Amino acid sequence: MKKVIRGKELREKMEEAIALLCGTVKQTLGPMGRNVIIDHSSFNPFITNDGVTIAKNIESDVEGVGAILEIAKEASIKTDENVGDGTTTTLVILEALINLSQNYIDEGINPLTIKKKLTAKLDFILSKLEELKYEATLENLKNIACVSSGDEKMGMMVGEILHNIDDKEAIIIKEKNFNVLDMEFIKGYSCLINHPSEYYFQDRKNIRFDLASILIINGFIGEIDSISDILNEAILSNRALVIVARDFDPIVVNEIVALNLEGKINCFMIKISEYGLKERIIQKDLEIITGAHIVEENANITGDNIGIVKNLYLDREILKMSFREDIELNNYIHNIETELESLADEFDKEFYKRRRAMFKNGMVEVSIGSPTKTECREKRMRLDDAICSANAAKKGIVHGGGVALLKIAEDINIDDEASSIWKEALMKPFEQIMINAALDSNKIKEQIRSQNFHAVYNICTNEFENINNTNIVDAFLVVRNSLINACSIAGMLLTTTSLVINEYQNNINKIADYGEL
Repeated sequence: MKKVIRGKELREKMEEAIALLCGTVKQTLGPMGRNVIIDHSSFNPFITNDGVTIAKNIESDVEGVGAILEIAKEASIKTDENVGDGTTTTLVILEALINLSQNYIDEGINPLTIKKKLTAKLDFILSKLEELKYEATLENLKNIACVSSGDEKMGMMVGEILHNIDDKEAIIIKEKNFNVLDMEFIKGYSCLINHPSEYYFQDRKNIRFDLASILIINGFIGEIDSISDILNEAILSNRALVIVARDFDPIVVNEIVALNLEGKINCFMIKISEYGLKERIIQKDLEIITGAHIVEENANITGDNIGIVKNLYLDREILKMSFREDIELNNYIHNIETELESLADEFDKEFYKRRRAMFKNGMVEVSIGSPTKTECREKRMRLDDAICSANAAKKGIVHGGGVALLKIAEDINIDDEASSIWKEALMKPFEQIMINAALDSNKIKEQIRSQNFHAVYNICTNEFENINNTNIVDAFLVVRNSLINACSIAGMLLTTTSLVINEYQNNINKIADYGEL
């Protein structure tokens, strides 16, 4: 059974949904923002101040409110997908746009007119924001990361990382069960692997070689005779041999392990963890790096197929290796970037970006941990926030702490309803930051205005700083996405006149009735 909600009842439910969502999340905004405990059905409760994580977990069992909540959440989720930060700012602006617009709608102005005017005025606001953008320095990146993480050591580390790499996909995060925060820059190539035998790691955690041969087979090794010449060559040269294949017959595995146990050879069998096209791509990467020639299934294998690897590392899950010295990678990197532009799937994009990073400037491995899972999860979320915000800042920054939006609000002339709405809405992020720090936003706002917006207020030091000599900055892309997504969802909700929902109680009764039959 369906039920239609409209008019005053719909308005009340929309107000309740927005107040519940935005009112909860906005308390986390700024350096003095608070934390929220989330009780999750799949794992232990955890603490976070990550806006989008909080938003995703807010639900309501009030009839109709849940549906509106899901629509409103999209503004925050979309910002997170695009830039990975600014989700709380998005909801602060969303709440302001809806509440302020509703006042005009109550006076009889058509909601569709409001929506069109808000969208038109957004173009002006974005152009003003573009004018305020400037290039980020290393210190800017560090400070943005410090603010996002709420941890100076973590922020300084993340800023250093993002200053030296091209994409955040080049960062590998490893969680530990003890208190640690460290990083290591890794030059070379790495990929996830499996082993057909546990023999290699019974008494050691990893294997390292300064020099090794590598054979790459795009197929199944069913008989040891097919690789006997290569094995004999490895025995005579006394050089370690790494064989990469899709799979190995158990008999072949046992025979090679026996040769290792007898001390005749150092031969290591590897299966790439990816499948299909991605497995083939990794094979091609290894071919380029090592100078090997991929052997197709059932083809003859000769010494010409062998490549050479320096500084090879193996453990239960990862293969790492350095590039050969005479390698020319510019064209290969260009091909990766060209293919990347044509991709739509986010997982495929991440895979290609990580490959590009390895071939350009390398990867970074970050180790993070805490004594308890709850603290480690919260620490990991803050690290993710810092990485995303600093990465977005590499595309440009604006003055932070809500001051850039205050400056734009000052430049708006009130000539229609949308101008008035935007002028007030743009002040809300600044005001909320001050409220969360228990400060008088109006007093501080007037002092910034009196200095012609050439000052920002540092909440941590309780001092005003000149905008030309401050590290209080925001990523341009973060602010831009917050404005766009808040306006989009606000416009959709404002022009909604009816809500059609299931009457759950009726459905439950029907199920009960059927159960009696």
